[in-house]
Formats: sequence, C-alpha cells, structure tokens
Amino acid sequence: MTEVDIISGFLGAGKTTFMKKLVAEAFSDEKVVIVENEFGEIGIDSGFLKDTGIQVSEINGGCVCCTLVGDFTKNLHEVIKRYNPDRILVEPSGVAKLSDIEVSVLEVGETEDLHVGALVTIVNSLKAKKQMKAFGEFFKDQIEHATAVVLSRTQKMDEQKLEDTVNSIKALNPKAVVITTPWDELNGKQIMDAITGNDNLEVFELAEKHHAEEEAEHHHDHEHHHDHDEHDHDHDEHDHDHDHDEHEHHHHHHHADDIFTTWGRETPHKFKRETIENALKAFAESDDYGYIVRSKGIVPGEDGTWYYFDLVDGEYEIRTGEPDVTGKLVVIGTDVKEDKVEELFGL
Repeated sequence: MTEVDIISGFLGAGKTTFMKKLVAEAFSDEKVVIVENEFGEIGIDSGFLKDTGIQVSEINGGCVCCTLVGDFTKNLHEVIKRYNPDRILVEPSGVAKLSDIEVSVLEVGETEDLHVGALVTIVNSLKAKKQMKAFGEFFKDQIEHATAVVLSRTQKMDEQKLEDTVNSIKALNPKAVVITTPWDELNGKQIMDAITGNDNLEVFELAEKHHAEEEAEHHHDHEHHHDHDEHDHDHDEHDHDHDHDEHEHHHHHHHADDIFTTWGRETPHKFKRETIENALKAFAESDDYGYIVRSKGIVPGEDGTWYYFDLVDGEYEIRTGEPDVTGKLVVIGTDVKEDKVEELFGL
C-alpha cells in the first residue's frame, strides 16, 4: 500500500524545504515520490529536489479551478503504476484548496491501493495574519482540513505574536497538531511522529493518566515499596529538602477512575526554570491547586534550552533535553483548579 501525504501551504511558506527535511530524516528507508502541482509555467522546485534522488512528476499550466483535478488524478495513477512507491508526497500549488486535493487523492484511492495519511499545511508565521485576510477562503480551507499545521520562521517572531497566530489557527481547527518549534531544532522523525499523532498532547495525557492511575492503585493496595523502573522514570534519584509524606494518605480508598481529572496544554510559551520549579513545589507542598498526583512537561525555556519536568505524588525533577515540536504540559489530580494552574505556569 502507498501512503499519500499532502503538504500544502501558500507560495513561499517553505514547503520544499520542509519536504526535503522529511525525506532526508524521516523517510530515508522508503521509496518516495514527490508529485508537484506547479502554479506557473516552469517547475522551479524540481531543480532543488533532484539532488535528493526522488522522482519528480511535474504538472504545469493547469487551471486550478477547472482542469487541474483531471490532470492530477491521471498523473497520480501514472506515478503509482510507474514507480510503485512506499510513499507519495503531494505538493499542491499555493492557491489550491487542500480539500480539493484530498478529494482527488481519495478518488484515485477508489482504484489504487493507497492510504491518505497526513494532511499538512505549512504557514509562514510572519505572514499568517496578512494571508488570513487576503486569502480568506483559501487560507481557511487549508487550515480547516489539515491534520497538522506546521509554522515556519517562528524563530523570527516574538512570543505574543506567535501565541496569537496559534490561537487563530486553533480557532479554525481545534483538533490540528500545531508545530511551533523552529525546524532546525527538530529532526524529521520527531515532526512526523507529531503529525501522525504519535507525539500529541492527547497521547501524552493518556500515558500520564495511565501512570497516575497505576500509582493510585499501588497506593490503594498499600504497596509503597514499589519502584518505577517500568515507567522509564528514575524517581529514586530525586533529592529534595522538603518532605512529601503528608500527601501519601490521600485517596487510598478511592478507585482511580473515579477521581482523576486531567488538564493539558500545548503552547510555544517560553518558561523560566524558576517558574517551573515554583509550580512543582506548590503542587508538592500544598493542595491549593487541587491534589496533584502527576505533572509532566516538555517546554522551551527563555534561554533557548528545553526543560523536561516530571512530578509523581510529591516528588519531582527538572532536566534539560532535546527540543520538541511544541511545548506541552499535563497536570493530573483531583479537584484540579485549572485557572490557578494556568496562572501558576504563567499562561
């Protein structure tokens, strides 16, 4: 079966750069074909892509609204027949509706063994606001039908404008994965994991909730001697001055499913280490924010480092790590005061 990913975006958003990164870093062991739907007389991008060893099938000169869909489907059939690729990356022109391209691919799928995978829209974060106004319908279509929105040039934006851009995108498509970290800080596999849902907030939350429930069940059984090795968290190395024992009696007689609520957030917000430390300390030492049994996050710092933090039933650690596609944090507990938690993290 051939996996078909559609990489859309306006002219100049960075689609070609993005695809080269994916091919080199995420699909190096796959037979990949890029199908370009050029807008204009000359297939400019094909020259850039030849050095990656990819077969490029160009479509030139078709009118987007009228004739292109016919040419496109015929072309896609031909690519599958000729190359039998593992994966096809479709790059529509900057003025093609993502929904139209998706329909065309699905039409080809009626007679070919293919699966539509990621629907990605690349957005130049510096021009997003202007393009939203100028290309209303096209812009909206590309965002609404995307499974993931990848922002380019975010390193040149201030944090507030980036937050505003993310909020505008989320308003049009709350379910889309939004990648905000500059591409050169990430590898292609990380990006694809995020796009395909292997690294999104929901997965992150579910994993942590499962961990928290296991913790509660262990406490319920009064098995306080267990270690955490099976969770890949080395909590036995934590060294804190404060005493967490006062929390250990909570909720021993409740079933985990009945008591937990989860608060999660994806954000490009840059954190001070001190803010994270203060938040975790507050969760560990008081019930002002609810009874917090688990908190975990991977967030960018103001100084350019990325912080990975982890709190389990009063014990926590903060370390630095590799950049992620966007910041994300999760808090799990009972009676979680969401507004106060947001305020505590400075969100």
